[in-house]
Amino acid sequence: MRLFIGLALSEEVRLTLGAVQSGLPGARWVTPQNIHLTLRFIGDIDPGRAEDIDTALRQILVPAFDLTLSGLGSFESKGRVRALWTEASKSEPLKRLHEKIESAVVRAGEEPERRKFKPHVTLARFKSGSSNERIGMFIQNNNDIQAGPFTMDRFTLFRSYLGHGGSVYESLAEYELYERITADV
Repeated sequence: MRLFIGLALSEEVRLTLGAVQSGLPGARWVTPQNIHLTLRFIGDIDPGRAEDIDTALRQILVPAFDLTLSGLGSFESKGRVRALWTEASKSEPLKRLHEKIESAVVRAGEEPERRKFKPHVTLARFKSGSSNERIGMFIQNNNDIQAGPFTMDRFTLFRSYLGHGGSVYESLAEYELYERITADV
């Protein structure tokens, strides 16, 4: 069972992000139903460990928060662009949620994540033959993309498996964030 924890985005947000998903040769665009923000990749585990992770995630108490996605960027490896993404705005509540999820997953028996958390939503992936110059121009021409602010009121434990048309993500459990209390001024 291959798992990850993420923020499922509304259809409206996915459509906004999907508006830039064309006109870039070599891009393997993420399908609209798979657009999400990964909080913690877990990988292949047995069902018993998945239950332990679910139990640990149910203990997390974090308030709902607003999130904005904007701009485009890329991840590179060995001088080649591997992924195109939009970045999540700097957010203390998102950082706190990520830290609590990381702590819960480690308590459930998983190894700590070694990579630094960079909150983003992947829009496309590239094979080695893609032109970095073309991708750079695409980023420059579409860098004004923005979705939000919108409220995140839950996070999700997803199962990922390969289907006929690529990866398929299945929601195994959702965890509600508690409602923010705002004081009257």
